[in-house]
Amino acid sequence: MSLPDELRAVVRDYLGGRPGASWQEFARDVGVAGLLVPEEHGGAGCGPAEMAAVAEELGRVLSPHPFVQSAVMAVTAAASCGASDLLAALGDGAVTATVVLPGDGELRLEGDLLTGAVPYALDGELVLLYVDGLLVEAVPTWRETYPTMDESRPLARLTFDGVPVRRLGDDRAWTRVRDLGVAALAAEQVGGAQRCLDMAVEHAQRRHQFGRPIGSFQAIKHKLADVLLLVESARSAAAAAARDGVFAAIAGSYCTEAYLVAAGENIQVHGGIGITWEHPAHRYLKRATSDAQLFCPPQAHRARLAAHVFGPPA
Repeated sequence: MSLPDELRAVVRDYLGGRPGASWQEFARDVGVAGLLVPEEHGGAGCGPAEMAAVAEELGRVLSPHPFVQSAVMAVTAAASCGASDLLAALGDGAVTATVVLPGDGELRLEGDLLTGAVPYALDGELVLLYVDGLLVEAVPTWRETYPTMDESRPLARLTFDGVPVRRLGDDRAWTRVRDLGVAALAAEQVGGAQRCLDMAVEHAQRRHQFGRPIGSFQAIKHKLADVLLLVESARSAAAAAARDGVFAAIAGSYCTEAYLVAAGENIQVHGGIGITWEHPAHRYLKRATSDAQLFCPPQAHRARLAAHVFGPPA
């Protein structure tokens, strides 16, 4: 068994046995917070395949853990500038962090003072920001948490009113940080889409109409076959996403839409029970819908891909 497969099995067992474990407990018991931290900084020094295995399992159970923003994006940003103290804190799960990418807010840096606002940011105790060609760390003057449709993925508005910053380095690595975030999210989406397919297949086998399982009806067969094709194609796209920006753009577009379709068809196969509050199907649709806006919507990823393939517009 390969390391990603072993890690996948460990994470699945842990999440199944301790669904209410905190991020600190998860980091301590499984070591996921330091997965991408270089070995010289005390981490596991793993790569994209291991990252994707963990993210897929987290997406499968709609985990609220801040893996994407903290263990992937913040760690990558900190590693790019050799911030050993940050890597140590993030790697053992002592703190969490979020990363603000260029264009995510209206920010300006005057000397070492940061002013402006970020309307939507993923949850994290520390805030790392790419602004005016630099990577900085700053403490928001005000943090307002939003009530979100997907309650498992908190968002906040961050306001900075002339706050002092800690300069960490330049912004040369920001596209890599973004692409790894997109890759981790794509793997999460594959995990969620696979779970939707599994739920739909299980219901189609168990639910009977006219004396036979509804899965024997041609219309249901076609739905499930179409979703299977989408999930497997999304898995291939997610596996390639961490290679460079082109593959990340492909995965950002395809995996997002595949998850939306899988979540919607899961509800359709379940029928009336699929839209009830008690059934988990609606939670996957909410996660898929909110994920579709995280790191920009599918059409924005396609526009980035088009610029690479066809060149900038004349």
